[in-house]
Amino acid sequence: MVNIKIKGLHVLTDRELVKPKSIVEVIKLAIEGGAAAIQLRDKDASDEEMIALGKKILELTTGRVPLIVNDNVQVALAIGADGVHVGQKDIPADQVRKLIDPNMILGVSVSTVEQARQAESDGANYLGVGPIFPTQTKTDADPPIGLGGLANIREAVSLPIIAIGGIKKRNVAQVMQFAHGIAVISAVLRAKNPLLATQKLAIIINKYKI
Repeated sequence: MVNIKIKGLHVLTDRELVKPKSIVEVIKLAIEGGAAAIQLRDKDASDEEMIALGKKILELTTGRVPLIVNDNVQVALAIGADGVHVGQKDIPADQVRKLIDPNMILGVSVSTVEQARQAESDGANYLGVGPIFPTQTKTDADPPIGLGGLANIREAVSLPIIAIGGIKKRNVAQVMQFAHGIAVISAVLRAKNPLLATQKLAIIINKYKI
């Protein structure tokens, strides 16, 4: 049974978006600022590049917060990550659950009640729900489901819900009425002060009993 905390603020990596800053340095600041989990995500990197970066980030996260690898089970297993997160177009969640250690976290991206219920049945430990609002960070994102769609999914399943998509400091409080945490990319990576940006988001999130 997974016993690692996965509720709270998830910060996703993006090596291009963070430039000219170092992604490793920004992740270090995010952890110091109160991130609850780090998600290693890079659609354009090779497995070798992902593994190299993952090992560096794992040095920062070990003993502090879980490191979850997005969309790449092989990389997650290779670096000994705490978990893996898959989307609807990736390896089916039930197959991923069979490939990974029982103690590893399994997250699944969903945008409908049907997908959420299927992910719960397939053995997911948490759901990445969204996009909630329009976002330019992920160019292939589905249409926004809004707070209404988020609320419907929250009512349909018992899993922790991590909301994602267009979430900024100004709308975190709205989202947290229906979620157990949020996932951000640009809100931290593109911030002039990633430490302060993370702290401000974490403070709002922690006001809610999750």
